[in-house]
Amino acid sequence: MPARIRKLVGSIGLLVFVAAYALGAGLLGAVMLDGSARLLQTAYYIAAGFLWIFPAALFIRWMQKPD
Repeated sequence: MPARIRKLVGSIGLLVFVAAYALGAGLLGAVMLDGSARLLQTAYYIAAGFLWIFPAALFIRWMQKPD
């Protein structure tokens, strides 16, 4: 796949992934942690806020591969 097409597909895929991840993580946190201690909720949202970076890095690494 040419680099230009790969970057287009990767960019669209990354946007879809981040949107789905944000919705899923927010919904999961709202449902599972409803009524939990504030500290636990804060820890979850901090962890969830950073965990998307690892799959996104794989997208970016794939997009930057040489032809």
